[in-house]
Amino acid sequence: ISFNAIDSALSSLKNCQSYINSGMDVATKVALDLVESFNDEEDVNSMEKVMLEYATMDRELNHYIKAFEETLNQVKREKPENLPDLENLAQEKFLEMESENSDSDFQRNEKYMYFKDQLKEMKKKYRGNDTIEEIDEDIAVTWSQMNFICPITQMTMKKPVRNKVCGHSYEEAPILEMIQTQKQKNKNVRCPKMGCSHVDVKRSDLVPDEALKRMIDSQNKQ
Repeated sequence: ISFNAIDSALSSLKNCQSYINSGMDVATKVALDLVESFNDEEDVNSMEKVMLEYATMDRELNHYIKAFEETLNQVKREKPENLPDLENLAQEKFLEMESENSDSDFQRNEKYMYFKDQLKEMKKKYRGNDTIEEIDEDIAVTWSQMNFICPITQMTMKKPVRNKVCGHSYEEAPILEMIQTQKQKNKNVRCPKMGCSHVDVKRSDLVPDEALKRMIDSQNKQ
């Protein structure tokens, strides 16, 4: 039995995932632009719906690919004399996976969770300082600038990354260098933010902090 055509079709499906990922990146950027330009909450919420649709498509595509791969592997293992209806078998597996869907599935979609995280940070930074500014504008500016300083270099960050575990941000290059150096010594990296109790910073925990970078760039332009 030749499975080349099916393997080729699966490869094409996997390419579709890259288009979904690109769409999610664009939707994230647009949402952050909307918050930064103080657009209506309704506009921002519409981008969240777009992200949810992308995440749903991604989940369905993953299930479809997995269903076909499992069906193919099963047939290759069993080597039946008569080739079964692969499409029907795969469809059954797909529907079984889809029946177990839940909203918690989206928490495993890294791009959707990154969108939620960055949107939350962006709103906090652009809309959450009102009470501070009412008390003292100078205090608000000082507070913001303190958050722009990398705890490792003690300089304003240019390419900040955020730790998903403890929520602290650092300049990308020095934190990666710290992780690499300690890894060679078989040691963990403690979060360099003073007072943080997180003692095992991993490269995989770090994501670009687009919200903070926008705040820093905005401050530098003033």
